[in-house]
Amino acid sequence: MESDSAFVAPEGVYSVTEEHKPLQVPTHSSTAAHPIYQTRLSSITVRFPQKHPASPGLAQFLGANLTKDLKKDKEKEREKDVVKERPLLEERSMSSSDTPEDNFPSPDVLATPDLSVSAPATEHQQYKLFSHPSVSASKKKSHISRPKHNMRTTSSTFITRLQSAEGLNKTLAAKQGEVTFLFYNTGKAFLWIDVGAKAKEPLTRISFSAYPTCHDVNPSTASSERLDVIIGFSTGDLVWFDPISSRYCRLNKQGTITSSICTAVRWVPSSPTLFLVSHADGTIIVYDKEREDGLFTASIPNGPTNTPHINVSVHHTSPVSDEWDPLSTMFVTPPPWHPEATGRGEKGVVAKNPVSHWRLCRRGVVDFVFSPDIKYVAAISEDGCLRVIDPLAEQLVDCYASYFGSLTCVAWSPDGRFILTGGQDDLLTIFSPWEQRVVARCQGHSSFVSAVAFDELRCDGRTYRFGSVGEDNKLILWDFSSGALHRPKHLGAHHPRTSMSSSISLAYRRGTGSTIQLSAPRYHPAPSRNEVSTVQPVLVKQLDADLLTSLAFLPRALITASKAGHVRLWVRPLVMANASPRKRHTRGTLSVTDFQGAVP
Repeated sequence: MESDSAFVAPEGVYSVTEEHKPLQVPTHSSTAAHPIYQTRLSSITVRFPQKHPASPGLAQFLGANLTKDLKKDKEKEREKDVVKERPLLEERSMSSSDTPEDNFPSPDVLATPDLSVSAPATEHQQYKLFSHPSVSASKKKSHISRPKHNMRTTSSTFITRLQSAEGLNKTLAAKQGEVTFLFYNTGKAFLWIDVGAKAKEPLTRISFSAYPTCHDVNPSTASSERLDVIIGFSTGDLVWFDPISSRYCRLNKQGTITSSICTAVRWVPSSPTLFLVSHADGTIIVYDKEREDGLFTASIPNGPTNTPHINVSVHHTSPVSDEWDPLSTMFVTPPPWHPEATGRGEKGVVAKNPVSHWRLCRRGVVDFVFSPDIKYVAAISEDGCLRVIDPLAEQLVDCYASYFGSLTCVAWSPDGRFILTGGQDDLLTIFSPWEQRVVARCQGHSSFVSAVAFDELRCDGRTYRFGSVGEDNKLILWDFSSGALHRPKHLGAHHPRTSMSSSISLAYRRGTGSTIQLSAPRYHPAPSRNEVSTVQPVLVKQLDADLLTSLAFLPRALITASKAGHVRLWVRPLVMANASPRKRHTRGTLSVTDFQGAVP
């Protein structure tokens, strides 16, 4: 059963059912054979409306064909029904939005995104990021969205070519039920494919003059009529793109705000317009896709002492310190239109991008992810540190050192209890932000770890399944149990990593970590090997491919991608594919007794 296209895991057999290989472009350039930037994956599942055909008559049931007259009569009846329903549909659409074509909120609304658009009301939905008072809140503005351009008719030299599948509109109109789309970059191309479709060619392939380096799809706005995709580039440029309507707009054009390479991009959960981008210059910048780019120059640490910035350790504007310590604070520069920069919301000030500017370290930020309750951001960087950030307070909460070298990938567990990282030390490290310590390391890779991801179908709050791929071309699956949360016996109760009070450890869950953590050390050095438990893999699969760079778990499949853009879809075992997902933890609802019971 073991082959290059199948492997046996404890739960059954995974096998390749779909492959997408990059097109071979004849060229003498060495970059074509060896892409500079690795392939990244983004997926989204969209529910298309069900089509309800008319019920067959007795003649059809008996196998006879309807006459042409009967067919014409039925078509006329359908047209009458459509005419009757159209006024009702128009009334509903106009009552829900002032503009029939776009349903984007105005810039004033973006400062306090409406979190009610995502499913059941939970605690995290009341938590609003970047909810600064609007600079022009006193003025009532009409509902005006930022102008969008058509990618098919654009004259921009940044977009060199757009190729769409033949009859794309008809293909999308014929879909019904849940459909999974996959986006990925390879070389200077960005592709949109339909997972599981009979046709293997991409739905859309876009070629750019710059290299796409990262991207993300907004799940809170995804529908059969709209997809919000943000693409980051090697030039620092950003492109918002809707593949269904082919509309796009460009942000940070030609490096207006920063020309540093985009390393990762993430939509703010439950926000239709806000997203974060990390850069190779050690910064994370907050953008709003509905704002224009403004003239902005970020303050540089250790610069002139009269340059204002937000001192995150004391929460007020103060001169730049000549000794900025990136291990204990983050450096925040408010733009001129930010309420903190102006001192108060001045009338007539137009809010532009960026929304905010964070400098985390002096080296590049590699990647970052939001916690499931949206209250924290875990960011990794080339200086070998994992940083936990409170995005609302714009404050560094904790900083953890890697065992060796840079960290290369990061993921947050579905219940928010653990942060998983991979690095240049060939290790996966499991952090517990609640306890401010490393709880386990995973040994199995023989080269740099490229990507890590949790399998939500096999995470139930007691046991966790996650996967990893590395530059050793290994696909590894791991199982981790919360029973491994034991403290090494040789560490005393007053060890710096174990002397934390319960009020501090529970601060992450209560959303007050940024305040309580001020009295606790923020920097945590890496513990030695004999102080931390070791997790062994449950499966190691050596793949015959170039460097593996991406990994994603879907409800019915596992997806891997190589640096050159070779994407494989591994279907789950039949029992796993048909089984209903395990009961997941509701975000932000773990009880104190659950937490205390997990720590012997």
